[in-house]
Amino acid sequence: MDPLYTAEALSTGAGRNGHVRTTSGTVNLDLAIPKEMGGSGNGANPEELFAAGYAACFHSALQMVARTQKVALSDTSVGARVHVLPNEQGGFILAVTLEVVIPEIPREQAQALADDAHQVCPYSNATRGNIEVTITVVDD
Repeated sequence: MDPLYTAEALSTGAGRNGHVRTTSGTVNLDLAIPKEMGGSGNGANPEELFAAGYAACFHSALQMVARTQKVALSDTSVGARVHVLPNEQGGFILAVTLEVVIPEIPREQAQALADDAHQVCPYSNATRGNIEVTITVVDD
């Protein structure tokens, strides 16, 4: 199957203390290990980039699902937290918490939309069964 779109990025330098840029040039960032993990914190980190991507992707999936179901949405938002956790092998794993705000519709309907978005979002499909993803509908 032919891809609909392909993004390309190149990491150089010292990985988490290096540089990353996309071939389009829209992302061009110095990276730094977060202070919480013993680094300087003077740059972006892969988890921030993943959180931004997942939040935007899930938000788009939510809006697509709502359009398909003919539900009018306004002032929605999706926040993503990407957690780095130690694993039993001395390495690390990720976990994600998504907070979905869908004002002006009943919470049960909002949760159903969020659950449906989780089924179509490419990030959700890529992580399903690999990392824990918690989706919470919150009041704005």
